Amino acid sequence: MERRRRYYWSYSGSRGNYSSLRGGVQSELVPLKNFLNAQYFGQIGVGCPPQNFTVVFDTGSANLWVPSAKCFFSLACLFHPKYESSISSTYKPNGTPASIHYGSGAIAGFYSQDQVTVGDLVVQNQEFIEATHEPGFTFLLAKFDGILGLGFQEISVEGSVPVWYNMVNQRLVTQPVFSFWLNRDPTEGDGGEIVFGGSDPQHYKGSHTYTRVTRKGYWQFEMSDFLIGGKSTGICVDGCAAIADSGTSLIAGPLVAIAQIHEQIGAAGIVNHECKQVVAGYGQQMIELLKAQTPPAQVCSKIGLCTFDGKHGVSAGIESEVGSADGMSDAICNACEMIVIWMQSEFNPNKTKDGTLEYVDRLCENMPDPVGSHVDCRHIDSLHSVAFSIGGRAFELRPDQYILKVGEGFMAHCISGFTALDIPPPIGPLWILGDVFMGAYHTIFDYGNMRVGFADSA
Repeated sequence: MERRRRYYWSYSGSRGNYSSLRGGVQSELVPLKNFLNAQYFGQIGVGCPPQNFTVVFDTGSANLWVPSAKCFFSLACLFHPKYESSISSTYKPNGTPASIHYGSGAIAGFYSQDQVTVGDLVVQNQEFIEATHEPGFTFLLAKFDGILGLGFQEISVEGSVPVWYNMVNQRLVTQPVFSFWLNRDPTEGDGGEIVFGGSDPQHYKGSHTYTRVTRKGYWQFEMSDFLIGGKSTGICVDGCAAIADSGTSLIAGPLVAIAQIHEQIGAAGIVNHECKQVVAGYGQQMIELLKAQTPPAQVCSKIGLCTFDGKHGVSAGIESEVGSADGMSDAICNACEMIVIWMQSEFNPNKTKDGTLEYVDRLCENMPDPVGSHVDCRHIDSLHSVAFSIGGRAFELRPDQYILKVGEGFMAHCISGFTALDIPPPIGPLWILGDVFMGAYHTIFDYGNMRVGFADSA
C-alpha cells in the first residue's frame, strides 16, 4: 500500500472517553481519487499481508465488500483484484450468505473475517463480504473494486459490525469522528481526502454548522427549507428528512421538487403524461378549491383523483397500509398531489388561472428523466442558485456547483446535478445530499455527539 502519514489536528466535539495526545488529536488521513466528479475512492488492504483494493468510502451503507477469488461467473470480477483468503495469515472463515442492493447495482456473496488496513490503521477481526456475484455493468465499469460503508450498524446486512465502529471500539482513533473533503476539480492531483479521528483545517473555511442525527441508519437530519433563487419552494414547510451520502454522485430529491428545479434551469427531461392529463382535465377546479381555502391535502380527494386525504408522497404507502385503493391510479394521484404543491408555491391572488396553469404545465414538460437531465452549457451563468436550510444556515449552491460539465469547447455537454428519487414512507420522502453538495461543503460525521457538520470547502 502507499505510505500514509499521521496528522495531528484539533477536534471541537466532546472528548467522551477518548484521550487526546500531546499536540492535538491523532487522526489518519486517507487520500481520495476523483473520477469526473462522479466517483471518489481510496485504497485499503484486506488480510496479512494486505491485499490492496480501491473502495468507495460510502456513508450511505454500512458494509465492507470486495471481490472474492471465488467469483467465477461475473464479468466484473475479471477486471478487478480479488481477495484470496488462502494467502492471509489472519483470515477466519464465516460463510454466512449476504447480499446488498444499492441504487445502481447489487452484489451477493458470503461473510469472512480478516484484518483491514486503512491508511496506517489496522482493524482486527473485521467482518466483510466476499462478493461472488456482481451482475450487470455497474461494477464492471466502475473505477473502484468495492465499497466500505460508513453508515450505522442499523442498516448493516446481517447486523455485521461496520469498519468505523471497530476503529472506535479498538481505540484506533482518539476521537469518534471522521470527515470528508471532496475536490470538485477533477484535473487537480488531489481528489479529496477522508480523515478518521478528526478534520483537516486546510480544507474548510470558518466553523462548521452542526445538525443532530434524527434517525440512525443513514446519517439523517432535518432540512427546514429548500430555496430556488432565494425564494422558498414551500416543499419543506413541515420539515424534510435528508442524508449526507458520500456514495451518491448527485443530489436526489422528491420528484415534486426536482421538477421545479429543472423547470427553472431549462433542463430537458421526459414528458409526464399523467401530469399533463391532470392539468388539462382538473387544473381549473384545483385552483378554485385552493382559492376557496380548501386544505391542500384534501384537494385531490375532493376532485376524485385520490382515495385518501394526505400530502404528497402519502399515496405511495397506501396500498401497503390498507390494500388496493379501489383501482385508483397511483400515478394520477401522485401527479395531482405534485401539482397542488406547485400551485401553492406559485399561488398569487392577482395571478390569472391561465398563468398558473401555464406554469404547472411547463413543470410537467420538464419532469426529470431518472437518469439525469441535460442543460444548455451556454446559459449556466444566468441560472438561479439553490439553497438547503440546515441547522439555521442556508447552504447555497451556485449553478457552476450543481451543473456537471463533461468535456470542453464544442464537445462539452452539461448535466443537472439533481435527480428525482421518490422514497416511500416510512423512510421517505428523503433528500440525498451526495457529492455535488459535499463537494461544496466540507462534512464532519460526529459519531460521538450524533451530529453532522458542514462548512465551506477550501
